[in-house]
Amino acid sequence: MSHQRVAVRCPACSPGSETAHEVLNRGGQATVRCGDCGRVHKTTIETEPTVERRVIVSQEGESDEAFVDIPPEEALSVGDEFLVETETAILTARVTSLETTDGARVEAAPATELKTLWTRAVGNVAVNLTLHPKEGGHDETRSVKIQVPGDESFVVGETHEFGGEEFTVERLLVREDATGYERTGYDHPGDEALAKDLKRVYARDEDARSRAWSAW
Repeated sequence: MSHQRVAVRCPACSPGSETAHEVLNRGGQATVRCGDCGRVHKTTIETEPTVERRVIVSQEGESDEAFVDIPPEEALSVGDEFLVETETAILTARVTSLETTDGARVEAAPATELKTLWTRAVGNVAVNLTLHPKEGGHDETRSVKIQVPGDESFVVGETHEFGGEEFTVERLLVREDATGYERTGYDHPGDEALAKDLKRVYARDEDARSRAWSAW
């Protein structure tokens, strides 16, 4: 693991100006090594002030609690994404709601005014598929879930293959918390959306099993 580098004064070779140092050990007085002369010494490292805020991360119907340190003047908005470390994993989370210190829900606010960040894990997501058989009526549809990377793109008119399912996308239903979309439903060839932004995908099953559905 590489050491963090900071700019501080070296008592041996650069007492009057800052030079690059490696941080060997943090603490009240950090231990650092000068990148120019190799002198190891102790110094105080200035750190930016932060505020600790509670984060609730929802994933597959379950929620984890974590805490993040944020610069007090930083503004957060619904739709923002960031890394958060829970007890079980490091996740990419998207803000779905912000709760202020007085209990109100807002679309945006500086960190100092926030109490809780409500988020949804978007690094890897479950996509809901509604599949109808290639040869058969829509009354023979089935619903399945597939696990895909959040940044995977689904395109209307294109055939995709995930989790043992092969299907051609016919319609995309976008989540309400997704940003950058003009509407919630897309059904024209070439329309696309990212997996983390999708509420449901309607598609035609291209798997050979679909031909047997009418006999079930």
